[in-house]
Amino acid sequence: MPKDFLKDAKNHYDVVVIGSGLGGLTAANILAREGRSVLLLEQHYKLGGLATWFKRPGGHLFDISLHGFPYGMIKSCRRYWTQEIADSIVQLEGVRFDNPMFSLTTTFNRIDFTKLLTEKFGVSEEAVTQFFDTARGMNFFDDQSMTTGQLFEKFFPGREDVIRLLMEPITYANGSTLEDPAITYGIVFSNFMSKGVFTFQGGTDHLVKSMEHEMRRNGVDIRINCDVQQIKIERGRVVGVVVNGREIKTEAVVSNANLKGTIFNMVGEEYFDKKFVDDAHAVRLNNSSTQVYMALKQGETIDRETGDLLFCSTAPLFRTNLLLSRDITSRTFSFYYPDIRPDKPERFLIVSSTNANFDDWAPLSADEYAASKQDLIEDTLNHLEKYVPNCRERIDHVEAATPKTFEHYTKHISGSSFGTKFEGLAVSRTLPEQVPGLYHAGSCGIIMSGWLGTINYGVIVANDVSNYLSKSALSTTSSI
Repeated sequence: MPKDFLKDAKNHYDVVVIGSGLGGLTAANILAREGRSVLLLEQHYKLGGLATWFKRPGGHLFDISLHGFPYGMIKSCRRYWTQEIADSIVQLEGVRFDNPMFSLTTTFNRIDFTKLLTEKFGVSEEAVTQFFDTARGMNFFDDQSMTTGQLFEKFFPGREDVIRLLMEPITYANGSTLEDPAITYGIVFSNFMSKGVFTFQGGTDHLVKSMEHEMRRNGVDIRINCDVQQIKIERGRVVGVVVNGREIKTEAVVSNANLKGTIFNMVGEEYFDKKFVDDAHAVRLNNSSTQVYMALKQGETIDRETGDLLFCSTAPLFRTNLLLSRDITSRTFSFYYPDIRPDKPERFLIVSSTNANFDDWAPLSADEYAASKQDLIEDTLNHLEKYVPNCRERIDHVEAATPKTFEHYTKHISGSSFGTKFEGLAVSRTLPEQVPGLYHAGSCGIIMSGWLGTINYGVIVANDVSNYLSKSALSTTSSI
């Protein structure tokens, strides 16, 4: 008989969390810590969503997700997770750029960027200061009519090189484009500029396993291989979920799944008013990505001067549409040195990431798809040769992931790496106004994308759910 992954699960929980990305994990932990009964359901066999890892023979352990996030992660992890997790966060000091316009290394913070912009790029200190102060002062409620491109033109007119320096890493980090609202750039950029780029020492596996331990300590009922087919609505409010064919009652659902998948697949548009449905249909999915994972043979090393993150491109100018093209001109290389995983066999790993469109991969036949993945690997190795000489002879293992890979493992629509575009945030936030007890937390609206944004969104939604449950309990008590 097939294994029952819901064996001994209760018939009712205060909250059901669908999906174990960082937003879902954080919401589940906070609510359980408050004493709520929480059921966490993950359709995959491993927790983490896109913040996860995989193993390969030979002792190779690859992180799937981004190799960097802002300093604010330390505060969020300390407050909403544990001191141990916060203490595992370390700085990446070698952020490199290499393209036809310039080549440089930076610590990626405001002090160093100010020095680069004034001394290397010849921008006036006044313009730089005003730009940073403007970006730092941005918040979600600001005017959304100014685009990121217009923001750059205001402070650095005609400076394609400056735009490339300021924009390329953020596009990689959360899918931002020059056409998106300026606040979506300014808020994220300012977070990084506070103190630079950080990562987890020990890797994603250490992070997620530590989070799982903390959730279990707080009483979260964690279930893997549990696929939610339906969010049940009765009398206009959430009453339960159907998972692996079984109905489980609940007062509230936090979906950490794709926003559009939540609305149209798990709930159904008949439960929402027409304007909301129209707004939800209009939400654009963010792009996906391709990744190539490479492990060096035992005994082979990479010079630390190669950097931690390398934004490299052969394109003469920065254009966001070029970053999504199948004709790849720009790649971000993440270099993993042994000190990032000090408790594992000494290995040097490299992950190449490129933004990508799902539609470029979805129509391919099986043979075309396999050939395209191999072309991606070969092109990546050719490009890497400049930075890791003789890389082909030194690499022990290599494989590629595409938008179809991410769709398969996460069930994100079109393999979206960053959820939805900016307009998705308003739709996500108004879900409980449409259906009481229904919430969404995840990569949504660029501001809430990336590791820090998604964790913080989990915090916001957990507080909303807690307030909802408290009011519902009070209402029930007073009616008795």
